[in-house]
Amino acid sequence: MDPHVSRRPSLLRTALALLLVAAAATGCAGGGVRGTPGAAGLRDPYFPRLGNGGYDVRHYGLDLRYDPRSGRLHGTAELTARATQDLSAFHLDLRGMTVKSVTVDGAEAAANRAGTELTVRPRRDIGKGAEFRAVVRYAGVPQTVTDADSSEEGWLRAPGGDALGVGEPVGSMAWFPGNHHPADKAAYDITVTVPDGYEAVSNGEPAGRRTKGGRTAFTWRSEEPMASYLALLAIGDFRVATTRTAAGLPVVTAVDPAAAERSSALLRRIPRIVEWGTEKFGPYPFSSAGAVVVPAGEVEYALETQTRPVFPLDRFDEETVVHELAHQWFGNSVTPATWRDIWLSESFATYAEWMWLAEAGTTPVRVSFEEAFADEENWAFAPAVPPRAEDILAAPVYGRGAMVLHKLREAVGDDVFFRIVRGWTRTHRHANASTADFTAYAEARSGKDLTDLWKVWLYGDGKPEEP
Repeated sequence: MDPHVSRRPSLLRTALALLLVAAAATGCAGGGVRGTPGAAGLRDPYFPRLGNGGYDVRHYGLDLRYDPRSGRLHGTAELTARATQDLSAFHLDLRGMTVKSVTVDGAEAAANRAGTELTVRPRRDIGKGAEFRAVVRYAGVPQTVTDADSSEEGWLRAPGGDALGVGEPVGSMAWFPGNHHPADKAAYDITVTVPDGYEAVSNGEPAGRRTKGGRTAFTWRSEEPMASYLALLAIGDFRVATTRTAAGLPVVTAVDPAAAERSSALLRRIPRIVEWGTEKFGPYPFSSAGAVVVPAGEVEYALETQTRPVFPLDRFDEETVVHELAHQWFGNSVTPATWRDIWLSESFATYAEWMWLAEAGTTPVRVSFEEAFADEENWAFAPAVPPRAEDILAAPVYGRGAMVLHKLREAVGDDVFFRIVRGWTRTHRHANASTADFTAYAEARSGKDLTDLWKVWLYGDGKPEEP
């Protein structure tokens, strides 16, 4: 037989096998992964397209350059994430801005925009459980977001160029791309470069500054998990100072000079308020505390941005400071599972105000409860089920929510109530929790069936006859 004829089938089989291996390597990642796109929203009861499925962000590295004169922001966002499914594509939330490029694990990725959704398709599918790194380079003038309740968030720019980046509930996507649902918490490193004469303040602790060519880069590090709506960026002519609590916790404050004189006395009380919260709620959950105080009018409300709440001067009073610092436990460490669970944050922060006033000898808690009971605004709806997105921060979430906690305290007694409170912050520290989690936890720790209490005060329609 001709030897060339006898070898040909073997050579063909070998060549075909090599081609199949090559096709598999180029068509799928990691040995034949065939992914599907992650969801373009997490079906939140009020913001169904907010957040994204298919991955969990572990860390955000934001490198931002801001020009106060033009209002333009140039950003590079590096997201380190873990795939929770086999992924062929994934989404990021980003409002406005121009995306210049996107890479995944160093390779250019296809990207397209549809509203606030940035869809990223990497060259190779990402296997479930794999860690990946996405880098988005973007620029533009960040938008101010007007919410359904007419409040403004996102990027707030003052005349003269000072800027404030705040994000409850959806505004953080105006200044950086990400998975912007409270259920996906991550660590952050935020570097902001601004012209000399400006300070840039963010969450966590200062991690260095570099000055070159008339510009200074400020770096802030938040190692504990943070929901994106709690991210903060404040740019202006701030006086930044660090003090400490009796236990040695750093307290970093930043104050606009126009607000410095009127805010100084209360700023000195922040370490004591943090210590008081530790006594009532359990160990402070973060590695620093503090505050940012801006002139009245730069923002319409105080906000519990993580480790460093923001206060306009006309809202910088003792009760509000107690409220926003209490959020560091309730809302920031124990974060709502969905926006329907926001009453768990606001009720505890409001109840903290009541307790503070009682201990100051001003108003007994029961009197605060009765005043809230008499306020008809608190009875517009049940705190656990706001009817619309514009109601998630309305009066019943605060006042009636705090009434729920006081009725729980009366039902179980002080000792058990505070065991529930401290156990709740310990059990769900740096995690997410729902209303069902809380009611189950309270019943388990108290050993009581509290069905009637929840039915009337947490979920009930209308006002009970007696407080």
